[in-house]
Amino acid sequence: MDQNNLGTHIQELENKVAVLTRLAEVSTVLNSTLQLERLLGYLMDAAADIAGAEAASVLLWNHRSHQLFFAATTTGSTSQALIGKPVPLEGSVAGMIMRERRPVVINDALNDPRIYKKAGQEIQFVTRSLLGVPMTSKDKLIGVMEVLNKRRLPWTDEDRQYMTVLASQAAVAIEAAQMLMALQKANEELNELDKLKNDFIAIASHELRTPLGVIMGYASFLQESEDNEVNEHATKVLESALQLRGIIEGMTNLRYLKQKASELVREPVPLSKLLRDVSREAAVQASAKEHQVDIRFPADDIHVYVDAGRMRMALNNLLNNAVRFTPDRGQIHVETRLNGQEEVVVSINDNGIGLTEEQMKRIFDEFYQVEDHMIRKHGGLGIGLSIAKAVIDAHGGRIWATSPGLNKGATFYLSIPLASADMLAKARK
Repeated sequence: MDQNNLGTHIQELENKVAVLTRLAEVSTVLNSTLQLERLLGYLMDAAADIAGAEAASVLLWNHRSHQLFFAATTTGSTSQALIGKPVPLEGSVAGMIMRERRPVVINDALNDPRIYKKAGQEIQFVTRSLLGVPMTSKDKLIGVMEVLNKRRLPWTDEDRQYMTVLASQAAVAIEAAQMLMALQKANEELNELDKLKNDFIAIASHELRTPLGVIMGYASFLQESEDNEVNEHATKVLESALQLRGIIEGMTNLRYLKQKASELVREPVPLSKLLRDVSREAAVQASAKEHQVDIRFPADDIHVYVDAGRMRMALNNLLNNAVRFTPDRGQIHVETRLNGQEEVVVSINDNGIGLTEEQMKRIFDEFYQVEDHMIRKHGGLGIGLSIAKAVIDAHGGRIWATSPGLNKGATFYLSIPLASADMLAKARK
């Protein structure tokens, strides 16, 4: 090999190393961003540079409209007019690449009938030569990458290989960016739907509470009637109204299913006060079913470290659950006991419908109902216990249930953190 040939060979090797190095750099950049617009802009510059071409473009396939459209170009500011424009599958090189899933090389585009001239005419760009390759990610064809007007013709086999590698790298990055955009859009839509749902629930519950309160008051008044038939009908109306009130409260409390510890406003609170508040709230429903509710209040000096509003709601859900799933004239017992220096355990026992082992595994699942939805007698949304668990978990406590079996009652336990002496001292200051 003479000196000139050796020099040429070395130059070719250096060029190949430079291109491969650039491809490696491009791969790193493409995989470091999930912003589609930025990714496509970088890809266009890299493709034109590596191919030694005047311009480049990416056309992506829209699976919904079944169209190929311009997603990015580098032919100057006027080329932005092409973004979003469709290209026909028949009568264009890009369409042929999509259909045949193979690269296409054209060195004399001015005289090639396959060239789609309308796009160039729109931005006054003349295509003299073209190299196009399919963009595939895991055998999924997502579009076409083209480089146009090679500065030193003809296109070489190495050009085709380099563009094929670059297109494959880009396809993976583009698909990932598209997936992220789809997820972000879906998340925005879900947030909007969630807002609409919350607005609807707030309005509906507000509009229902006033007439419901009137119905409950009137039914309670009629219960005092000496006419047994009127008394009986009033009791049924009151029970239905109480059931509806429970559903309304469940609707408004849906947001607490995702309760976080950081959202709690905690302070030392007498446990006896919490239980007295809860017993008053449950009294109407318990009275309607003629239950005997026995609450053994703890000493007034036992304080728990809780968000009072949230914990009151959790206790109320548990007590209402016992009232609802215990047949008329049932027995409900609430007790408390200290468990070491750090927590107190509250137990709520009833002689109601009980639970199977399988039901106990799922009893705290969201929207779980122990009754078949076709033959349900006790109503509710199936979220009261789930909300109670979310609240207890956020406080760092525990909640569990036991039952001897069906129709043998059940006992629900929850542990609540005690307020330390330091917490009490700070609260008194």
